[in-house]
Amino acid sequence: MSATVSEEALAASLNERIDRMHRRDRIGAIAFVVGLWIILIFVLVSIWPSLTNTLIRNILVVSGIGVLLLNTAAIVAMLRHYESDKHFIYGLDIMHLDEMRKRRRA
Repeated sequence: MSATVSEEALAASLNERIDRMHRRDRIGAIAFVVGLWIILIFVLVSIWPSLTNTLIRNILVVSGIGVLLLNTAAIVAMLRHYESDKHFIYGLDIMHLDEMRKRRRA
């Protein structure tokens, strides 16, 4: 009976650690996308007055939109994949982190 309680506590602890790691990675990914949008829009607005050629303006706008959309879609897809597979992905990470900590202590 006590082994079952101990195993349940260990599983709950592991799930909490997985959720914490997933939350941190999610925040980092969202911050990256937001930062990318801000930086690209800032750069475009900053250089816009210097661009006199309409063709180059159009190329920069289309390229910027492409970069923003593709990167945003990639991050969203990654977050969805991580959500559905987080126990496998983060479980391995936590196992390796725990093993590294044990080796450092020894």
